[in-house]
This record gives sequence, structure tokens and C-alpha cells, in this order.
Amino acid sequence: MKHTCLLLASIAALSLPAVAQDASVAIIELKPSANPAAPLSYEKTELSVKAGQKVKLTLNNSGGVLPQPHNFLLLKPGKLDAVGALANAMLADPQGMAKSYIPEAAKPDIIVNTKLVQPNGTETIEFTAPADAGDYPYICTFPGHWMLMRGVMHVTK
Repeated sequence: MKHTCLLLASIAALSLPAVAQDASVAIIELKPSANPAAPLSYEKTELSVKAGQKVKLTLNNSGGVLPQPHNFLLLKPGKLDAVGALANAMLADPQGMAKSYIPEAAKPDIIVNTKLVQPNGTETIEFTAPADAGDYPYICTFPGHWMLMRGVMHVTK
């Protein structure tokens, strides 16, 4: 009995640093909307993180009203329309699906992105939030989605 208690106490003590370390990471799960009135949107249209914070974002493509592929692109401020227009142009690209509908010409304006996630699939990305405070748009660039499937990541000091 005494050894069991010591073992449990040791395990608990070993777990504490990992928990404290994880507190500095913003854990975000993003899913497509389950609201029939807004089928082509993310369920969360506003996210908040601290400047320079580690972020672990999971795009969970389940539970949406319309089962379709989706992706997540975090963009530099002011680049939403330019990247969206490039995404629209990819509709004519026979390799669009293979490229996850992420326009090559937009890469300088993309901070981080997932690949195209199929219905009931997930993808997790880890990144560091921008060092500069501001509002960073995020979108899905599957054809026709970016105009509705978008949000803002608020980066604060």
C-alpha cells in the first residue's frame, strides 16, 4: 500500500511540468458549422491568441451541415481579398485538388495552413502566433468557400 501511494505521488509529480508547459500553448479546435442557416462557415469565426504564443490548431472536418473538403489558411492582415481571388482562379486548375486549393502565388501572404481535409478527417498544425498584435483573417479556399467560410484570429500583446 505504501509503495502504491509513493508510486502514484511520483507519477503525479512527473506530470506537473508537462501540464504547466501546455498552459502556454493555445489549443484550438475548428470545425465547419453545424448551423443549417450558415452551412459554409466555420463554427468559430473569432479566435484569440497572444502574440508569439505557441498554437496547436486542429481542423476537425466533422459535424458540418454539408460534408465537403475544407482547409484553413491564416493570412497576413489586409490580404483576404487578394488570396480569395487567387483561390477562385484555382477552379480552372486541373491540379487544384492536389494542391489543396492553396494558390502558389499567395504563399507570401499565408502565415500557416492545413492541407485539404476530407469530411470526417482532421489535421493538426502547430505554429507560433505572429509577433505583431493585430487581426489576422483565416479562410477556407475550397472553391467558392472563402467568401463565407472565414474568421479572424485576434493576436494581442
